[in-house]
Amino acid sequence: MDKTEVLRLFDKEMRVEITYPPLRREETDHLVRHVSPTPDDSGVVLFSRLSEENAEEVIKQELAYFSSLQQSFEWKLFDYDQPANLLERLKSHGFTVDEEEALLVLEVAQAEELQSLVIPPEIRQITDAAGIDDIMQLKEQLWGSVNAELAARLKRDLAEDPEHLLVYAAYSGDQAVSAAWMYLHEDTSFGSLWGGSTLPDFRNKGYYTALVAVRVQAAQERGYPLLMVDASPMSRPILEKKGFEFLAYSYPCFYEYK
Repeated sequence: MDKTEVLRLFDKEMRVEITYPPLRREETDHLVRHVSPTPDDSGVVLFSRLSEENAEEVIKQELAYFSSLQQSFEWKLFDYDQPANLLERLKSHGFTVDEEEALLVLEVAQAEELQSLVIPPEIRQITDAAGIDDIMQLKEQLWGSVNAELAARLKRDLAEDPEHLLVYAAYSGDQAVSAAWMYLHEDTSFGSLWGGSTLPDFRNKGYYTALVAVRVQAAQERGYPLLMVDASPMSRPILEKKGFEFLAYSYPCFYEYK
């Protein structure tokens, strides 16, 4: 993998040019932001091109802009974004920073082992809201609560654009015991992997690997050459063993509208 070229493509396709309906994409001289049509949902600054000279002013402008909309937002920062102290600057303006994530990318054509893996019958593709409810029950057992916003978004996207959201779960009887999903981003080279949760009693049965493999195979069939994931410290070594390569660290920086 030519990491420099893949990172250039990632910035171009996944940070600068991409759209996320129903969010409204806006580009200024210094950044690309996505704004929610309602104040109930949050926006995001997905890409920035700043310098030591203008960083403070641009940050203040974004805070004022989202405040005028009464909207909280995320600033998605990558470790190669400039200036080098941008993370510290955001913190000083009241942003809270979530756990560091590792941007990993897989060249689908090179993932021969995952492409050839036979998917076990326990793995099913989820095609309706009832299946999303099964996954939310799995999440509630794992984390003690349900992310209502995530559930609503998955149901909406699955109903409106099933060609670009592929959801899978491993079942034991009628219970979802492991689940993951993938967005195929139209007019890009990338699919993005999400989820990957398994109930403790059903770990070490190959479900995690099967869920990665079924998404790799689907991406291959649909002509997407690259898969990306924002990996936690726990999942990073597992995915690297399967051929994913590290490109950068990212930092989700959040500003809550008060």
